[in-house]
Amino acid sequence: MAPRASLHVRPVGALAVARHYLRDFVYGANDGVITTFAVVAGVTGGALSQRVVLIIGAANLLADGLSMTVGNFLSIRSNEGARRVQALPEEESEPVRHALATFVAFVAVGSVPLLPYLLPWGFSARFPAAVVLTFVALAIVGILRAAVTDETWWGSALEMLGLGIIVAVVAYFSGLLVSRLGAAG
Repeated sequence: MAPRASLHVRPVGALAVARHYLRDFVYGANDGVITTFAVVAGVTGGALSQRVVLIIGAANLLADGLSMTVGNFLSIRSNEGARRVQALPEEESEPVRHALATFVAFVAVGSVPLLPYLLPWGFSARFPAAVVLTFVALAIVGILRAAVTDETWWGSALEMLGLGIIVAVVAYFSGLLVSRLGAAG
């Protein structure tokens, strides 16, 4: 069998690496911070304890992070398999690296909403701190995204922040609603 043509170019240098793995970093970071914050917001909305926030938050970081890692790996492999049977050139020869980029970004940025629950603050200060840190993390990811694209830093930051706020509000109020429904039953 003849070697398959490849469109894949291994990135060299920090900027090239950042651009090559940008999709994986943004996908992992966004989902990590949003899903972890959704857990924090839902548990807080449900008036559950700090311990529950940490247990569910840590389980979410590991399970969802690994799930996204595997999902990214399998989606790249599936796409390459479909391209192979169509005799199209390879686009990505290193799905494992993309999967690892997703995992690292997911766990690193996804841990941000849990930080206030690890510090010895009063419980009432933890959730507002998690809100602020989550929104700052979203903005920073947006700014970093803009640094390697042609987007404006403020537009990218606002896009990340705006979408994150929508998810955060839905998560908080769903936890609050379920808590109230449970109390009524």
